Amino acid sequence: MKKTIRSLCNNAVIRYIFFGGLATLVNLGVYYILRTAFNMNLLLANIFSVATAIVFAYFTNSRFVFHSIADNFHQRFQEFVKFVSARLSTMVIEIGGVWFLAEVIHMNDMIGKLIIQFVVLALNYLFSKFLVFTKNGAKE
Repeated sequence: MKKTIRSLCNNAVIRYIFFGGLATLVNLGVYYILRTAFNMNLLLANIFSVATAIVFAYFTNSRFVFHSIADNFHQRFQEFVKFVSARLSTMVIEIGGVWFLAEVIHMNDMIGKLIIQFVVLALNYLFSKFLVFTKNGAKE
């Protein structure tokens, strides 16, 4: 059993799913609070929740998923900029997707946001693995 657990912990995809799940919870939690407690506009709440999740995801992905070995501020900053740039592209997909599902299809916005998370999670993994935390900036 220990061997199986250790094997799962050493698998980058499993670690990404776990920490990606936590980032998704941060995203959904912030969105829910902004929409319900503060009655914030759908688009603004979505932008704030995704931005919060991006910062959370960078720190967890660089440390626990892809084991970044950036060893100075300049390397770390370059890695962060690449990460944020990749996430901004999926943010556009997320915001557009949630808007489309909520406003055009008339689906509940929380359900639409949850559905879009699966697409975003997959794209974010691919971007992180192949564009951000590459061999020269990370070890796996």
